[in-house]
Amino acid sequence: MKYVVILGDGMADEPIESLGGQTPLAYAKTPVMDELARKGEIGLAHTIPKGMSPGSDTANLSVLGYNPRQYYTGRSPLEALSIGVDMEDSDVALRCNLVTLTEEDGPYSQQKILDHSSGEISTEDAGILLKAVADELADETYQFYVGTSYRHCLIWKRGEVEELTPPHDVLTQCIQSYLPEESHLRHMQERSYEILKNHPLNLERKAKGQNPANSLWFWGAGTRPSLSSFEEAHQKKGAMISAVDLLKGIAVGAGMDNILVEGANGGLHTNYEGKAQAAVKALTKDGYDFVYIHVEAPDEMGHQGSVEKKIQSIEYLDGRVIRLVKEGLEAAGADYRMLIMPDHPTPVRLRTHTTSPVPYLIYDSTDNQDRTWRYQEDLAAESGNEFAHGWDVMKHLFQEI
Repeated sequence: MKYVVILGDGMADEPIESLGGQTPLAYAKTPVMDELARKGEIGLAHTIPKGMSPGSDTANLSVLGYNPRQYYTGRSPLEALSIGVDMEDSDVALRCNLVTLTEEDGPYSQQKILDHSSGEISTEDAGILLKAVADELADETYQFYVGTSYRHCLIWKRGEVEELTPPHDVLTQCIQSYLPEESHLRHMQERSYEILKNHPLNLERKAKGQNPANSLWFWGAGTRPSLSSFEEAHQKKGAMISAVDLLKGIAVGAGMDNILVEGANGGLHTNYEGKAQAAVKALTKDGYDFVYIHVEAPDEMGHQGSVEKKIQSIEYLDGRVIRLVKEGLEAAGADYRMLIMPDHPTPVRLRTHTTSPVPYLIYDSTDNQDRTWRYQEDLAAESGNEFAHGWDVMKHLFQEI
């Protein structure tokens, strides 16, 4: 038996009036997911423990079978693992976003965040801009590391963990109340704005109608993580397929392999087919028992507040990932169990994450059911199937409970 998780990050949502009271998941044309739902099992899972922040860090740990209360030490440390940063126990890692601020008259603290991703900036452009900042601000205590797209890392030697607000929670708001309290972190953010707002690359981006990456934004602070082995826990050799450093870092911490796919970028126009093909190859030719395919696009479209693009991302997931994985495994004659779910909701109305439970779908190629339901939030709630602890869904997929 082969096992595959297809994770549509932030795919769950709220009913939207312009969609006739449907969610983007319910409104989207998803014939493959609906077929699997009719033949499988749907239900709800609570992936965020009460009192914890509904981030992709805590939520994906939960989906992978790790209790976030036990294993979570911060978001950025997981990302640091993915880019090969060897953290010491006294180090603090912080997510270092490149964001777009307004460039209004007045002090830095009075600017507003227009875009948490700087127009989904390329890693190449981001690397040039991060180097410009690091050339002035990096020293033995503060070290910068390039990640992917707008997502980067700061290591603070002998640092302190401060609760900082994600930039996607501050969109369109004045940043004054959300700046770091620690004086040097605040200084580095302010100075980065002075360095970047007139950088030649940002002037070029603005001339092209692109959002400039004109400030750093620190958040997600934490200490060195310690995850138990996924393979030892489940006796399954696993692999991760994701464009996002956070997921790659979770895989490293869990002792799973990362499979890199060319053209996978975490955006709406990522290499969906490449991810699907890599998963089928890993399961049918390369000896893996389990593959976790993470697709970031629904979450990004939720943060952008775009109903149309979120629907499109869900339809791409259905037709360009799930369909190809299903067809590829069946063509190879493999028996398989497939779990499809979001990690958390990212409602387009709010443009950020919530702690609401998410719908899951489990399909077993050897045990087809015959039901009338589709894969969507309200029907998952009506099913009566519910996991109070999201980390138990993985055990259910593996038929351990």
